[in-house]
Amino acid sequence: MRTPTTLPLPATPFTWRDGWRYGLMGFPLAFVALPLYVTLPNHYARHFGVPLATLGLVLLFARLFDAFVDPVLGRWGDRLYKQSPRAVLRWAALAAVLLGAGFALLFFPPVQHPDALLVWAVGCLLLTYTAYSTLSILHQSWGALLGGDEAQRSRVVAWREGLGLAGVVMASITPVALGLSATVAIFFIALAVGWSAWRCARQPELTHPASEFSGIAVRPESSLWHPFSRPAFRALLAVFVVNGIASAIPATLILFFVQDRLQAPSAVEPLFLGSYFVCAALAMPLWLAVVRRLGLARTWGLGMLLSIAVFVFASTLGAGDTTLFVIVCALSGFALGTDLALPGAMLAGTIAASGDRGHAEGAYFGWWNFATKLNLALAAGLALPALGLLGYTPGSRDPEALQMLTWAYCLLPCLLKAIAAVLLYTRILRKSL
Repeated sequence: MRTPTTLPLPATPFTWRDGWRYGLMGFPLAFVALPLYVTLPNHYARHFGVPLATLGLVLLFARLFDAFVDPVLGRWGDRLYKQSPRAVLRWAALAAVLLGAGFALLFFPPVQHPDALLVWAVGCLLLTYTAYSTLSILHQSWGALLGGDEAQRSRVVAWREGLGLAGVVMASITPVALGLSATVAIFFIALAVGWSAWRCARQPELTHPASEFSGIAVRPESSLWHPFSRPAFRALLAVFVVNGIASAIPATLILFFVQDRLQAPSAVEPLFLGSYFVCAALAMPLWLAVVRRLGLARTWGLGMLLSIAVFVFASTLGAGDTTLFVIVCALSGFALGTDLALPGAMLAGTIAASGDRGHAEGAYFGWWNFATKLNLALAAGLALPALGLLGYTPGSRDPEALQMLTWAYCLLPCLLKAIAAVLLYTRILRKSL
């Protein structure tokens, strides 16, 4: 059984026009993610008075449902791709409409009674997450089907994630600067423009026999669990999960850390979030240059080590250290560039090297998104209630409670990042030597 050392390149180079047309849908998908995963918990806790423990359980339930439905959506997406790109785009349009509606109804509930509010929030979360997952899986699968070598795959993902970072930067500014109504309006426009650009993007090749990439045979209608039969996918997913939890915890807790530990005014919150995501976007070309020299896995490991160093330093900060925290946000954003561009490119390579390109992208990305959502569910469902049990409440100035917040925001992610780095070396890098 022979496995080629290189994968076939596309017939024509992937140009910058191909990049923005495909990647522009990443803007609204990333734009909506920041309000959903960062702004929403803080909004419901402070404006509606939802207790942290209750809020954590609601988010845990909704995100677990979202996570478990992703693999099913992935296999359904594979069947769509077997029909035609046109069928994919039609369903993507419907998902975009439902995503916009669910997002607006989530932040502007027509009910105020606490019990009714929780029921409404759960229903809107399920609608929004399902539509978001459908659109994300279809878009990610499209990019993976474009193929190419390591450098090309990283460019495809970098366009998607780079434009996504632009969406995140916009989302970090608009709720504070323009309000939630303007945020919803901008999101609607971004969805329409992103889908229109996607319609004009390079279409993937949908007929790729497995033998083109390896000697591994695969049935066109492989099962939902098929990706787990590939050892390379299991290894990559293990690293991705641990590293993802490490990133999800600070994303959930950042506003609490800024408002209570740093006691920073709300006017500077966009500066923190903006510097984080702007630096991540600016770092993309630099990390891609490193990929050409070191490869995807080693470059990802460097990003993990940089993130650990930055968050160890962040654990020493206290009230008034806003300038130093801007530096922390900038450096951790620089490290974030590897988390955004490289794992997805590694997954696309794993799919192709396993002989599954053109057959099971949806199944792979379904489980990939399942892991992403599970990370966010665990971060919200465990970190928030745990902080509540340890004595921390929003607005607290108790030194012990704030110390618990610091450990949860800074040091716990460092421990998890270190475990992810060890897994990356032992399960991927060492086996490739």
